[in-house]
Amino acid sequence: METKLNKKIINLKALIAIFITIALIIYSEQAFEAAVNGLHTWWEIVFPALLPFFIIAEILMGLGVVHFMGALLEPLMRPIFKVPGIGAFAVAMGLASGYPIGAKITGRLRREKLCTQVEGERLVSFANTADPLFMVGAVAIGMFGQPKLGVILAVAHYISCLVVGFILRFYNPKTNNQDVIHNQTTEKNILKKAFKELYKARKNDNRPFGQLLGDSIKESVNTLLLIGGFIILFSVLTEILTAIGITSLLSSLIGFFLKPFGFEESLILPIISGLFEITNGSHLASQTTAPLEQQIIIASGIIAWSGLSVHAQVAAMVEGTDIRLKPYLFSRVLHGIFASLTTFLLLKRLNINFETLVTNITIAHKEITLTIGYWERFSQMSFFLILFLSSLILVSLIIHIIKRITIISFHHFN
Repeated sequence: METKLNKKIINLKALIAIFITIALIIYSEQAFEAAVNGLHTWWEIVFPALLPFFIIAEILMGLGVVHFMGALLEPLMRPIFKVPGIGAFAVAMGLASGYPIGAKITGRLRREKLCTQVEGERLVSFANTADPLFMVGAVAIGMFGQPKLGVILAVAHYISCLVVGFILRFYNPKTNNQDVIHNQTTEKNILKKAFKELYKARKNDNRPFGQLLGDSIKESVNTLLLIGGFIILFSVLTEILTAIGITSLLSSLIGFFLKPFGFEESLILPIISGLFEITNGSHLASQTTAPLEQQIIIASGIIAWSGLSVHAQVAAMVEGTDIRLKPYLFSRVLHGIFASLTTFLLLKRLNINFETLVTNITIAHKEITLTIGYWERFSQMSFFLILFLSSLILVSLIIHIIKRITIISFHHFN
């Protein structure tokens, strides 16, 4: 029975591939234009934004700095999210730099047996997020023409992300490969423990800095080439599916779910586009005739869902590990729902004057641009990363000190 099912799946995949190939030939002009647009997005936005952070991540892991931070952050990450302290680095890099660097680091942690299978699945499900400058620069300013909306989108995105991470602490399947290198350091002083972990990790890596730098650049460029391929491919697929009318078939199904909530039908096309790629989906949401509040809520959900293009990138980042993608896909759905709901609550709570916003938006340009220079973008992302990690370490140290005081007090009274 299982063999017959596998054969049917193989045949279905072959038929889909043939169908897409024929569609590419028929709609070759549209496919070429979509590929060029995807290439521009990758080369002008994704490549320069992610390359420095990919290289930095590789170097920090090779030097043992990530292991150092992991020891410091263990008191915070373990009880709240049930992931090792070293996972905080993946979360911080994901929050600061955007898709899919969180997944890349998580895959690296699992390959080096620094987390279990389930811990990796928990971690990749909420460490892979949109970066704040995409939401503020590209979406709020470039698409909606209103910087204030960027704060709402970012706050809703990260609050809902942390909620998803907390929910996943209860995810504990029976099948869990716990092949992991356990921390053997028994040092009670957390700072000494962190420095011992740094030294041990650096000793195990043992590559000269020149080789480490070269390997980091090579690995990062190869990863970004892979990401670029996915962006171009899904840009073409989205255009082809629109050209052959697949999107119109999905419209009635999506409209059935939107109608009870009072959303306008003009938002159906952005949602369909957002299923595949977040930039086009968010841009189309800003172009609809729906009320601005509905546009923002849908754009927030699309950003949190992140699109099949990003999902494919995540699958490539964790390739070669035993991390399963079902929890990740489930978390994307949850994140999309929670982000939309949180955005709605924030808009109501802040009581924003939408008439003023609409006036501002009508005179703003509607092109997809980041509106800020590369160096400004890089410096802001770096500042956000340092600030976030410093805050996490401070909170973790406070938790550790409180626990130590509690234990000492307990022993003293007994």
